Amino acid sequence: MVGAPGFGAITPGTDLSRHARDLVRMHDAVIGGGRPALRPRAVVQRSWRRVLESGLAPDGGNTRTLLPLDEIENRRRRSALAEVIADLNRVIAAVAEASHMLMVVADADGIILWRSGSARVRGRADALGFLEGAEWTERTVGTNAIGTALTEGAPVQLFSGEHFEQTQHPWYCTAAPIHDPRTGDLLGVVDVSGPALTLHPAVTALVETAVRLAEAQLWRHHEARLDRLRAVAAPALASTSGPVLLVDDNGWVAHCAGVAATKRIPAPSADRTLTVPGLGVCTPERVGDGWLVRQAGPDTRITMELDLSGPPVVVVTGDDATWRAPLSGRHAEILLLLHHSGRDGLSVADLSTGLYGDPDHAVAVRAEISRLRRVLGSVVDGRPYRLAGSVQFTVALGDVDRLADSTFLRRSTSPGVRALARQWRPPRPVG
Repeated sequence: MVGAPGFGAITPGTDLSRHARDLVRMHDAVIGGGRPALRPRAVVQRSWRRVLESGLAPDGGNTRTLLPLDEIENRRRRSALAEVIADLNRVIAAVAEASHMLMVVADADGIILWRSGSARVRGRADALGFLEGAEWTERTVGTNAIGTALTEGAPVQLFSGEHFEQTQHPWYCTAAPIHDPRTGDLLGVVDVSGPALTLHPAVTALVETAVRLAEAQLWRHHEARLDRLRAVAAPALASTSGPVLLVDDNGWVAHCAGVAATKRIPAPSADRTLTVPGLGVCTPERVGDGWLVRQAGPDTRITMELDLSGPPVVVVTGDDATWRAPLSGRHAEILLLLHHSGRDGLSVADLSTGLYGDPDHAVAVRAEISRLRRVLGSVVDGRPYRLAGSVQFTVALGDVDRLADSTFLRRSTSPGVRALARQWRPPRPVG
């Protein structure tokens, strides 16, 4: 959260000139292997350690490579932040022009996509390579607010000698991540930068306001899209009887009838059936920019084969469609453990123990289940975790007969899967 302890680099009343000189001396002492009188802040110390280990040079000679204009435009079009860049400009740009600062917006890869603000400061930033199409991650330009905020997953303000590169010492920079308010996914970073001796403590509040505005506007755009989808689909909904969901391309629910309300289901696709809690196996039907999702029938089942003859792949067959999806090794381990547990299923603690050897990784387990559902749909029920009753699950091992003899097992780090392999010979799929 912006404003958290340790975020700001200065406090009201700080003598900026003196503090800048102290920080430059601190930087030179640390980089030279000495013991500075002033110790770096924790966030700076962590970042310098990472950057020094990467082998970057502190003299500012690290290579800046700019993306071509067509790639910048392509990234802008794909970025959800394109929807809010005008709002960010309205909040910051006028202030930036009058206060000798720049507003920069980068994507989740640290690529600068938009820049606005003082013309005089833009010229100085050009000489630094701080412009559209440049990658400002720690690995390319050292400790800087954009790259360090991405690495830390938190707001960062840096002043003068806290930057790793000496060429950045005449600057301050203040950056905070922007997340998708629907999913929590990182979308990018908003940054305010300028000459170091112009830094004002209120800059942190300005960046905080920008982030809150961006995330609020992203949510409003989402709601507006769902409203438009409901309007377009109204005739189809009026003529539909029985349980039905209306969802957008990402599975966000615009309307539900005959089924318990839910915010989101797995993203539908025209070539695959999917399972939905409360509905079972469903078939999606395109309507406007979204989908009508209805029950495929009470007896419809999905056959899911986990193919471990090479890199893990799952093959799913419904009534009239078959599709394949690559899986991570961790997701394949989860499916094996859940299949072996049967209808009894596994608690979060049980699954953590099976995957990691102890029950203390509940957060990681929940995150992996969420990612698995994005790939396969709601094939994993919760409380406890278990494969959905509509799923008939099989395992294919290729040229070997036992899981214990498979290449997959040799690469697996899951204690539960390794224990399972010693006693389990999965049946070969019939066909």
